[in-house]
Amino acid sequence: MATEPNKRICIVGGAGHVGLPLALVLADEGFTVDVLDTNAEALRTIKAGRMPFIENGAEDLLKRLLPTGRLTATTDASAVDAADIVICVIGTPVDEYLTPQAHAFYRVIGEISPHFHDGQTLILRSTVYPGLSQRVHDLFEDRGINVHVTFCPERIAQGHSLRELRIIPQIISGFDDEGLRVVRELFSRVTSEIIEVKPQEAELAKLFCNSYRYIQFAVANQFYLLSREAGLDFERVHHAATYKNGRVDSLPRPGLAAGPCLLKDTMQLAAFSNNNFMLGHAAMLINEGQPQFLVNMLKRRVNLRDKSVGLLGMTFKADCDDTRDSLSFKLKHLLMLEAKELLLHDPFLEGPEYYPLDTVVERADVLVIGVPHSEYRGLRIPRGKIVEDVWGCVDVSELDDEALNAQLATLAAGAVAP
Repeated sequence: MATEPNKRICIVGGAGHVGLPLALVLADEGFTVDVLDTNAEALRTIKAGRMPFIENGAEDLLKRLLPTGRLTATTDASAVDAADIVICVIGTPVDEYLTPQAHAFYRVIGEISPHFHDGQTLILRSTVYPGLSQRVHDLFEDRGINVHVTFCPERIAQGHSLRELRIIPQIISGFDDEGLRVVRELFSRVTSEIIEVKPQEAELAKLFCNSYRYIQFAVANQFYLLSREAGLDFERVHHAATYKNGRVDSLPRPGLAAGPCLLKDTMQLAAFSNNNFMLGHAAMLINEGQPQFLVNMLKRRVNLRDKSVGLLGMTFKADCDDTRDSLSFKLKHLLMLEAKELLLHDPFLEGPEYYPLDTVVERADVLVIGVPHSEYRGLRIPRGKIVEDVWGCVDVSELDDEALNAQLATLAAGAVAP
């Protein structure tokens, strides 16, 4: 049985997609939670009762919790002093060479370490390079501070965090019995199942989860490429292969596999394996190459040099306002090199380069679906337009059948438009 929520919690980097949903869930359980972040604008938004990003159900919960005083937001690192439990959601990114970079993580730990004292529990929550938890444990040990270091990775899908925090079993690990006891009791208040492993096992488990998803998407994208190169309809092939076939019905559909975790975590696992993770590298080449493949397919169908192209969807996944590492931006830059004009639309983004959806559909000769937002599902495309839709989300029923058949025949013959 978990203890009563009489502990104070500080979440470092807590205004982001990992920390804030966790803060809301823990405050809803009765804990007093301080959200510590350097993003003053995000903190102002939180204090005003608004979420700084889209998260299903979070804004209603935030508005309900603020008057209770159990949730506060601050830029003052002294909040660490008052905490019984400190949760750090700063992860390990990769640089432009796909090499793990821990300097930002160490900088944050270094900045807040003077505020730690004996008896506190530190929970490392975001993805870290394997072995980093051990180094943080050693850091506090070398400084003579008795902090119980633990690693308890998050495994939530952005936008569905509040629900998944409660239904997905929680992985916990730590370097001493007291730290394990604290995190076991803490997360037992959130979810009914706890999986206890060693710290490096927990680090690898998190990387395995995201790398596996990334490889799954690469398989789908590779099959899509093979089908398109042969001039065949991938959706028909996918249905034929997976329908009522339990051995392969988990095969996802193709798309632009992106976001702030999948590539990053796959490359961290590759670095950990001394770059012997061949599946991971192959997945990276396939998924990162998808935008160029789509542009190449378009160039086979039409001469882009004298065409206006509309790119629909710029975030990294559907019905999300997060653009981090979105492959739509790679697609955007490739199209800018080829097309006469590029028009952008995304229902979650604003700016001078973004146009209303009806304007893009009307003006563009060619439409490319970058993200399958709900707003695009079933979107009817006027006759005469060329559509490149890897997701299969728009309605092309009104396209001129003769023109469409001619385009498919051109693809099948391997011809290249001048």
